[in-house]
Amino acid sequence: MLSNYIPIALMLAVAAGFGVLMVNLSKWIGPRRPNVQKLSVYESGMIPIGTTQERVSIKYYVVGMLFIIFDIELVFLYPWAVIFKSLGAYALWEMFIFIALLFVAYIYILKKGALEWD
Repeated sequence: MLSNYIPIALMLAVAAGFGVLMVNLSKWIGPRRPNVQKLSVYESGMIPIGTTQERVSIKYYVVGMLFIIFDIELVFLYPWAVIFKSLGAYALWEMFIFIALLFVAYIYILKKGALEWD
């Protein structure tokens, strides 16, 4: 039974070994010409101002959580769409209710202003 997994384990070992080899090979034989520009901190082309411990707006995290919540709906929609014909009308109405609840939640966050950047 475990002998069926030997090719997969071998492929993963070869892939990991190849990745490690390429990273180290570029480090060993690659050109090294450090200068001030290469060693400076790069943040989207802007000169870094302030410390790295600055506080981030809560809106950033709210939008991130909303993205995750509304992205999880795809976990439910894809399997449902794949076996839609075999589920029948009952599953269709359940999915309509699910999508309606998502729509109500979306309207709620729009009314609360969670997606507005001030």
